[in-house]
Amino acid sequence: MSAKIIKCHTVDGRAIEFVDEVIGSGAMKDVYFSPDRSYVVCFFSKEKNKFYESKAALEQQKDRLKEIVGNKWNGIFNGVGGDYWKNIFCWPDGLVEYNDLLGITAPTYKKYYFFSYGSKNNDFLKIKGKEKEGKWFASANNQNRFLDEREKGSWLNYLKIGILISRAVRRMHAAGLAHSDLSYKNVLIDPVTGSACVIDVDGLVVPGKYPPDVVGTPDFIAPEVVMTNHLKKDDPQRHLPNIMTDRHALAVLIYMYLLYRHPLRGGKVHDVNDPQKDENLAMGEKALFIEHPSDASNRVKVAQVRPSALPWADPEKIPFTVTGPYLKELFLQSFVTGLHQPQQRPSANDWETALVKTVDLMQPCLNPDCGQKWYVFDNSTKPVCPFCGTAFHGKLPVLNLYSARREGNFRPDNHRLMVWTGQSIYQWHANNLIAPNERLSAEQTKRVGYFIFHQQQWWLVNENLPELMDVASKEIIPIGGKIELTDGKQILLSRQDGGRLVVVQMVECE
Repeated sequence: MSAKIIKCHTVDGRAIEFVDEVIGSGAMKDVYFSPDRSYVVCFFSKEKNKFYESKAALEQQKDRLKEIVGNKWNGIFNGVGGDYWKNIFCWPDGLVEYNDLLGITAPTYKKYYFFSYGSKNNDFLKIKGKEKEGKWFASANNQNRFLDEREKGSWLNYLKIGILISRAVRRMHAAGLAHSDLSYKNVLIDPVTGSACVIDVDGLVVPGKYPPDVVGTPDFIAPEVVMTNHLKKDDPQRHLPNIMTDRHALAVLIYMYLLYRHPLRGGKVHDVNDPQKDENLAMGEKALFIEHPSDASNRVKVAQVRPSALPWADPEKIPFTVTGPYLKELFLQSFVTGLHQPQQRPSANDWETALVKTVDLMQPCLNPDCGQKWYVFDNSTKPVCPFCGTAFHGKLPVLNLYSARREGNFRPDNHRLMVWTGQSIYQWHANNLIAPNERLSAEQTKRVGYFIFHQQQWWLVNENLPELMDVASKEIIPIGGKIELTDGKQILLSRQDGGRLVVVQMVECE
């Protein structure tokens, strides 16, 4: 017998339906599908939520959710880039009261956020069709022991996932919201397409107005929250989740997605007799970066690491510096300078910018069997993939980008673009004032040129750069034409304000 369909209304009067059959239960909610599965209805269970115990707490919860599904929803999805945000948030869009329960409506997840193949050996864990929770991908042990190879994607796609998560966090923070429980539990990712989606947004904190329901997920809770967790919520010394604690969680997430290990879980033991106290110290007061440049006391003891987590679990083999110069600085800022000084932590915007610049430094590995398929060019004359040890052979152009501050006056941008066959160039490469984010028009997202290696020569093919010019000869390269990349060549991409000049550096590897 099929389950019955229940009809009701959201608080603002929108008719909704759901099938009276629980499809999933989380820490706080029971989830039901709409009949056409285009959305879900999630009810906060009475057993799992204390706010039902008092009328005042219930009203406060209602008010908070009204703010999230009402004003905040409108501000994000009816504003600039609204459609873009619908792809990287699963944001609740309605408040429901039914059968003495409080609930929310939310869109269902995109198809690619469910496992197509699942685990190894014909899906021995039976996770095919289940959600791609981020935890499956954030540890080398999980990846190596369990996941079907076809689910793993490439290292380049993990960078793209980092960009999307940073962008989502940046947007929440711009709206004055903190996620409060940012972790791999509350992010769905797809390394095959490089997609990411922030979920469980109903726990958002409106700082100063609505306190958080949760303190976060172990591994992602900021040290100051762990240290003061024993105090009452209204104690002025107590640190509760906020935008600064989100910044810590974001840095941990990015580190784990790129290096498949945790930045603070090393070999240091603080209390041999009390595991809980040891955990509280390791993640709170005594938290220390496992790759701290001057304090080696929390280094990973490789003998204690599962073989299935190697080589990733050993920072000596794959140090955090493989992420390139821009991310290296932010990891140091997050886990050294800002670990115990929340104000010093990089913002979500800092991460987004650094990740975008790092994508431009990527080089495809020449080894077809390399698990990661891409690596960051390390500015050496002999680039080697740090993951499989394959050296680059041949001529490699590196484009150093300069931008115009005044007519004819160019300054270095601390930004490089690596070249590989098929590599694209976009408007944001041609102009420093254009950023690759949700504000781009459809026209601005189209590539304007590409690189190709032909008859032992590297060329830039002009698809839509009307002012492309060889600086030395003053020759304008017409659309459809091409210009050779040689050492020291200067190429003007655009004459506009913010327009960029490229200086070619050739690396020749035997």
